[in-house]
Amino acid sequence: MKVGIVMGSDSDLPVMRKAADQLKEFGVEYEMVIASAHRTPQAVHDFVARLEAEGAVAFISGAGAAAHLPGVIASYTTLPVIGVPLNATALKGIDALLAIVQMPSGMPVATMAIDGAKNAALLAVQMAAIKDADLAKKYKAFRKEQADKVLAKNKKLQEELNQ
Repeated sequence: MKVGIVMGSDSDLPVMRKAADQLKEFGVEYEMVIASAHRTPQAVHDFVARLEAEGAVAFISGAGAAAHLPGVIASYTTLPVIGVPLNATALKGIDALLAIVQMPSGMPVATMAIDGAKNAALLAVQMAAIKDADLAKKYKAFRKEQADKVLAKNKKLQEELNQ
């Protein structure tokens, strides 16, 4: 089981590394590359085809501006593609968000929040957990841990308010 992470530029790495770090926390193998929908379309195709043949479960693609990369990846595979709009222009990622979310009918790309690479990884984990019971247990424990943190913060707040 593997997730492919693709970004168009090394300037995208600080955001996209969050996806890699999250996958690593769950023990999900990933491969991350820089490849451009416009400048290296063959490299994008070859990466997608190879990972699909190796049993990938999803692709996470970060893209800014016109944000074509997630849609191009979706055109090369029937596996789920998760788009991460990146804050890369004066429009602060709104352009990328609109580009990714407006994929044509029949070519779905799940779209995260601007710079939402961590959630992209969590969605990929959820997808992989459908067929991996151990990963599903890890993900349920992660969700419980998140809930416990919120409850602990609320408990502390209530104690402070009642003093």
